[in-house]
Amino acid sequence: MKRILAVVLSAVMVCGLFTACSGQAAPSASTPAASGAVASTASKEPVELKIMGKDMPAEDAVTIKLLKTIGEAVSKKLGRTVTLSMVPMQDGTYSETMALALQSGSIPDLMYFQGGDYQFAITQKILENLTSYIEGSTYIKSIMQPYNVARIAQYPYLLWLSPDRIKVPLIRKDWLTQCTTGAALQSNPTPDSYEAFFKEVKQKFKLKAAITIPNDLSEIDSIFNLAFGVTQTWVKGTDGKYIYSKVSSGEKTKLAYYAKLYKEGLLDNTYLTQKWDTKEKAFYDGTVAVAAGTQGAVVKVYDNKMTAQNGAGASLVVLPPAKGVAQGYTPSDVSKESRGWAISADSKNKDVAFAVLEYMASPEGQLLDKLGYQGEEYNITDNKIVLTDKFAQWYPRFHESIAKFNPTTPISEKTPYYPASALSALDIVSKYSTNDNTFVMPDQFTTNWDACNALYAEFTADVISGKKSIDTFDDFVSQWNKLGGKEVTDYANTIIK
Repeated sequence: MKRILAVVLSAVMVCGLFTACSGQAAPSASTPAASGAVASTASKEPVELKIMGKDMPAEDAVTIKLLKTIGEAVSKKLGRTVTLSMVPMQDGTYSETMALALQSGSIPDLMYFQGGDYQFAITQKILENLTSYIEGSTYIKSIMQPYNVARIAQYPYLLWLSPDRIKVPLIRKDWLTQCTTGAALQSNPTPDSYEAFFKEVKQKFKLKAAITIPNDLSEIDSIFNLAFGVTQTWVKGTDGKYIYSKVSSGEKTKLAYYAKLYKEGLLDNTYLTQKWDTKEKAFYDGTVAVAAGTQGAVVKVYDNKMTAQNGAGASLVVLPPAKGVAQGYTPSDVSKESRGWAISADSKNKDVAFAVLEYMASPEGQLLDKLGYQGEEYNITDNKIVLTDKFAQWYPRFHESIAKFNPTTPISEKTPYYPASALSALDIVSKYSTNDNTFVMPDQFTTNWDACNALYAEFTADVISGKKSIDTFDDFVSQWNKLGGKEVTDYANTIIK
């Protein structure tokens, strides 16, 4: 896939469905819609839109009520009756169940993917290109972030308006402030500063470890990769050509650092067998000090659970990325969205399906999607939105992004939508945001590439745990190249510009 380095979505469309959604005058039946879209006002026939989505059970009372509310709102916008219904899901993982449903020929109008979309978009071509719909939108276009724009330009089949899935390190505020090394870590977060802080916090609070991660290195890499020069998936070697960052000299130095943390008991020595739930339990129970959470909603959940279990003083603080060769968290993968909403290319109601997404990005739709219902998930008291206890069970089903989310009635500071830690995570990730140069792996390389990654996982586990010396790194690189790494590297140098 040819990479696009600079992307700007044009905003020239002023007609079609989307002007109707924005409250402007609807076009006449003779007015052409945006390319790829059908003017919704051309027909007044009732529409039943089929939807397949995650965490929206077809028989669930909350789902049924939500779809009824959305259907009524979209009907009013379009001037035609629109009803929404969920396609029942079979047992099993979501991506597998989704694939089975689509392969059977049961293709809904609007569907949410969480992996497994590539074959349907590229090979089977059953997913609609969303570019023209987005160009003609009002609200969706306004809340898209630069990484959304870049991803749509390269892979225009999935729309996912959410904070980027970047993980940030978190620690209890009361513990951070009690450590003398805490201030130095925040002002000058070098790997040495992190190691000093890890030592102090472990000793001071008699912890099992300073930091824990679940099985792989992605969460700790988000802190340290850039500091050691692992700035993108593909980095330039001494000859000016791209090499895979996991076989680079920076990776070797970083792994030696991790091995030191492991030997000193600062990196959880059980991380290889750690799962998500046990990682989180160790964090809340206070047997470790630092754990990573995805910016946005996950940080919000972690903060709420930590303070519920340990008191208000245990609210979370986001730690900065380590500083060295460079500084930043995991770069944004802009090759494509990893998940998101798609529209069937064979749907007879593509415009209506997109109208649902557009409505949920509008101020009215965002209020519903993010806050739920007045009198249930929130009340209005003294001209402010006050979230109720029931709100803890609510979550956005369509667009998680809080860009342009400014309710006319403000949310009370006593019950904020996001705690300070979650807002801080959004700000600090934005400050250190960079783009990756990864790409979608062609089918002819996937088997060998999987073998290369398996070799990497085995080698890093052995080095970090002390079973192998870091001096065997060159042997690992040689094996990696023989397994297919060289061929992928040659390919990468033909497409990364």
